[in-house]
Amino acid sequence: MNETPWLAGVDEAGRGPLAGPVVAAVVVLDPCSRIAGLTDSKKLSAKRRETLALEIRTRALAWGIGRASVEEIDHLNILQATFLAMQRAVERLPKWPVRVLVDGNQCPALDCEAEAVVGGDMTVPEISAASILAKTARDAEMQDLHQLYPQYGFDRHMGYPTAQHMKALTTFGPADCHRRSFAPVRRLLLAASG
Repeated sequence: MNETPWLAGVDEAGRGPLAGPVVAAVVVLDPCSRIAGLTDSKKLSAKRRETLALEIRTRALAWGIGRASVEEIDHLNILQATFLAMQRAVERLPKWPVRVLVDGNQCPALDCEAEAVVGGDMTVPEISAASILAKTARDAEMQDLHQLYPQYGFDRHMGYPTAQHMKALTTFGPADCHRRSFAPVRRLLLAASG
């Protein structure tokens, strides 16, 4: 019996926040074990995401998580750091997929066929699953950062530039986990040094 060629979906979480890593996930679903309810992670409640993430990790043929640190984001830029996180996720698979579908309009360099799918997190189950794993993995990291830096409220906004986060940044200044290359953080650092 011939083995089914692996089709993988890739997505990321955390391109827009002012703090924390960017996290990517890759998922190879089992065509014989469908998972109901897969969609863009942003359309799901936190509780539903966690339930689906457990199901994905249990029932998928394979999955992997990759990340790029705040330092890598500041050094490379957010797009290249996102691609790096995606590459690291795919490298965690036990074997290379024949094809990778990536949410968005650009693909990282991979040693296999890759195709960008705009809106793929809503239409391609493998990408939806990757979206859910990336989001839950990154949210867990932001909860850890909240324990270290409770004054910023990372447990509520996950590092995104909400009014609460901007107020805390202005009051306390940036922490080590803030992305210095992002304009709101850079402006605060320039104001503090000038």
